[in-house]
Amino acid sequence: MKILLPVDGSSYTKHMLAWLATHEEWLSAPHEYTVLTVVPLIPPHAASMFPADQLKTYYDDSADAIFKPIRKFTAKHDMATSFVSKTGHPPEVISKLADKGKFDLIIMGSHGHGNLMNLVTGSVATQVLARSKVPVLLVR
Repeated sequence: MKILLPVDGSSYTKHMLAWLATHEEWLSAPHEYTVLTVVPLIPPHAASMFPADQLKTYYDDSADAIFKPIRKFTAKHDMATSFVSKTGHPPEVISKLADKGKFDLIIMGSHGHGNLMNLVTGSVATQVLARSKVPVLLVR
């Protein structure tokens, strides 16, 4: 099964990984995992103040900070994993990648870092559920 794991480094990402670790059927079967993090874009006006290479470094460093503990987790559990970082609006990027990448399942935490923004726009998980054709397993 081809599984997408959207992560943001929040406690809900940790809960999702802990859930995977306690459900051996997800780790022992020959699944192919893609760990995705989406770094929100810096607003265009602010981004115009920085050279492109500095913005790229910022986005790459942000993704690496999120991936570091997850790389340890996937290595410990011998999971076949690829890591992908993108920039943009997380629900949109997650949904598009899931659909275009022909994933069989999305497993993600039910909440993330954007609790204040969730009050205005709804959670990333809710928006992914609404946008994606791929089944979503939410872990609380």
